[in-house]
Amino acid sequence: MTVIALKPYDFPPKDAVEKFPAPLVYVGWEDHLMFPAPFCLPLPPDMPFGALAAQVLPGIYGYHPDFAKIDWSRVQWFKSGRPWTPDPAKSLAENGVGHKDLIRFRTPGLEGIGGSRS
Repeated sequence: MTVIALKPYDFPPKDAVEKFPAPLVYVGWEDHLMFPAPFCLPLPPDMPFGALAAQVLPGIYGYHPDFAKIDWSRVQWFKSGRPWTPDPAKSLAENGVGHKDLIRFRTPGLEGIGGSRS
């Protein structure tokens, strides 16, 4: 159901990027419901996108048995629900990732423990 504001908002948002140590980025792993919601991470905008997969995601998802099997060259990325091809050498900002964006990734052939999506 669509909601329409009757009056314009005339106050600053409480979750503006300036209120955080770094822009917040949501990251979720498709077909792995052991993690039922995306993680919200404060990530510096100048961090290379490749560092997200190599340095950040192992600390979050690394204990799942499928994580070690990921072929990163086959990963399908989505930004705000749309297919997306990030450049691993460019920064998050250069890839168009901003405050409160949602990034999801799908790992073809890996669908949770025993294919259970968990």
